[in-house]
Amino acid sequence: MYKTLFLLLIYILVSATSTLAAEPYTTDTGKKVYEQLSSSSRSDEHRARDANRKPVETLKYFGLTDDMTVVELLAGSGWHTSILAPVLKDKGKLYVSIGTQRLEPHIDKYDIRDMIEIIGKVEGFAKTDMPGYIFNIASADLGVKDVDLILTFRNIHNLNARVRKVVNDAAFKALMPGDIYGVIDHTKRNMQPFNAETWRRIDPILVIKEVLDAGF
Repeated sequence: MYKTLFLLLIYILVSATSTLAAEPYTTDTGKKVYEQLSSSSRSDEHRARDANRKPVETLKYFGLTDDMTVVELLAGSGWHTSILAPVLKDKGKLYVSIGTQRLEPHIDKYDIRDMIEIIGKVEGFAKTDMPGYIFNIASADLGVKDVDLILTFRNIHNLNARVRKVVNDAAFKALMPGDIYGVIDHTKRNMQPFNAETWRRIDPILVIKEVLDAGF
């Protein structure tokens, strides 16, 4: 069985990790990221989140280059999609998959319809009312192979163990050997119980174990 590199960036710790912000993103890809962040197409609401979400440091950390084939899972309303799509449009490819219903109304607003492709066969996708298990997915097949990078931002805590396995298995099948599955989320302490204060966080040790169990 081949192995695929897994990188886990704990979102809540980005600002405290000086090495992530120490060097500027000076590559051609980095310049495109900076250019998109300053684009007039971005709303004031989106710009206001840059300081906390740190898109430059995050994408640099995962080694994004503008010629990659990238899949974004559970893109939500497309905050990261609106940055990734213009960066990848000329040399690379951006796919979005799983739970794209929320993204679709925003695609034209971001003017990225020609820059992305919605892919995959996802069955049983539904939103539930149970905190911590917001999304239910029966099965998922991304329908692509030889992907360079798969990203999901602040979503894993919204899935129960069974659904996380569905997502991790789908990611494993789509990635090329040696490439990257990047998971960003809010972290809680190892073995910290599920409650009203922690339901939007997840134990990083658990995430790593589950991803390794998927074959990474």
